[in-house]
Amino acid sequence: MLKIEPRNKNQESRQKDAKKQYPFVSCFLVLFSIIFFSCQSDLKDNSDRFKKGVFEIPAGDGYSKTTITRKDSLQIEEYDKIISISNDSTYGEKKIKHIDTLYIKWKNNFFYTLKMKSPKKKIDKEPIYVQITKVTDSSFSFSAKIGFSKFATDGTIYKVK
Repeated sequence: MLKIEPRNKNQESRQKDAKKQYPFVSCFLVLFSIIFFSCQSDLKDNSDRFKKGVFEIPAGDGYSKTTITRKDSLQIEEYDKIISISNDSTYGEKKIKHIDTLYIKWKNNFFYTLKMKSPKKKIDKEPIYVQITKVTDSSFSFSAKIGFSKFATDGTIYKVK
């Protein structure tokens, strides 16, 4: 046979208090939900803006301005390599135009890998790991490392188109 025990007075008073607080709690939750969901960010998610287009890297030591074109999974880099030429009495510089084609693979919006399509040197066979460190409206700063070598560089890429 089932045995039924009488209710405890403390238990009954707690239930009454909870019923009195229920409208306040539910009103708070509704108000919080309205405020939370009505706040929208003015920032648009345009994180893909650096994945395609035309970009530039300003001239640096030993090379001229680099123009980068990204399309699908390819990156084409055009730049002039500056070579110093000296004879017994004369000194000059010679610019040699270079075009490199690389495969680009994005891991996420802030990290990608570049690999030369047609490597000419041993180091060109190594992937280039690029980490985006800072983003502005029209540029991003990066840190790049070639394979597992000690060669690393920092720079800024500006979006042109």
